[in-house]
Amino acid sequence: MTALEELKSLPERDKNPYIAKWKETGGRIVGYTCHYAPAEIIHAAGIFPYRMEARGCSETGLADVYYHRFNCTYSRCLLQEGLSGKYDFLDGLCFLNGCEQIRRMYEVWDKHISATDYQYMVTLPHSIYDAGFEWYLDEIMRFSEKIRSDFAPRLTAEDLARSIDIYNESKRLVADLYELRKADKVPIKGSDALRIVLAAGIMRRERFNTLLKDALNEIRKADGISDYKARVMVGGSELDNPQLFEMIEDLGAVIVTDTLCSGSRSFQDLAATPKNGNAVEAIARSYYFSNPCPRMMGHFEQRLAYTEKIAKEANVDGIILQKIVFCDNHAVDSTMLADELEPKGIPVLNLDRDHMLSDTGRLRTRIEAFIERISRR
Repeated sequence: MTALEELKSLPERDKNPYIAKWKETGGRIVGYTCHYAPAEIIHAAGIFPYRMEARGCSETGLADVYYHRFNCTYSRCLLQEGLSGKYDFLDGLCFLNGCEQIRRMYEVWDKHISATDYQYMVTLPHSIYDAGFEWYLDEIMRFSEKIRSDFAPRLTAEDLARSIDIYNESKRLVADLYELRKADKVPIKGSDALRIVLAAGIMRRERFNTLLKDALNEIRKADGISDYKARVMVGGSELDNPQLFEMIEDLGAVIVTDTLCSGSRSFQDLAATPKNGNAVEAIARSYYFSNPCPRMMGHFEQRLAYTEKIAKEANVDGIILQKIVFCDNHAVDSTMLADELEPKGIPVLNLDRDHMLSDTGRLRTRIEAFIERISRR
């Protein structure tokens, strides 16, 4: 199996060889639910940081006992996987109040999923300002101390600096992947690029970096895709399954970039250790002052400018902003983005979906009509 094939494989949780190998050596795993979680700190403690996902969930019967059906299907699927024992391999969990539905899941998980003994909630302000950063930094410091006391009493500044370097390398490599996709002949399908990015969350980051270095060499040698109808960017809600990307590309488009928190946004800002040597502060700054997600109030203009910039750099013909039903943050943000971008000549499709991607006939019809609208041929 080549490096590219390994990255694209995305094994199911109960068949994940990276988890099995890590557990065999006595390694511990802490899951996290949001882009704002300080994965470098988990890694520096000698723990496997696992980006939580609900890929493969097909029903939410157990979760619906505790969650109203007005909650989004991503949070319900994630809880379903926990209640059904699919996440029993976790030794701990780091939750964030990224949205109210995930915050609520923390309470249910804590009460009803006893397999996960260690749980921690990092709270994040709803706006980017100096006092807010002090709040977030204090939360990250507390989390760091909790990890140290419970898992890694020898967690040092050198450990943190080493993890920063490893995660910064991932960000540079992913940036190279996205840069290659800007070419007229796109060297890799968007669905495969998404698989690569998702793979970073389900394997040790050192392994991911090694594989991606080799995979980039494979991708550079590819003939490239040139017979596409349109170049598309995807944004919106949490998306941990390539199925929607595959649907879009099966209809003749090629996805060349994204603004997803499970995609490019997780690899944006490098952490640079400040002059005072406070590595935890460096990690906190890299997350807090990055391009704000829709949960951050008062920063729509920044998100709009970023979306427009990324779209123009990748020479896209249109943007698909998909949102999971009952995802309030993206429901508002996607509507506002479309209202601003359409008059600027950037076509936008707002697409409602379930996490389990039901009603595929309706989705295909809407996507196909949008591709025909923006088609180059």
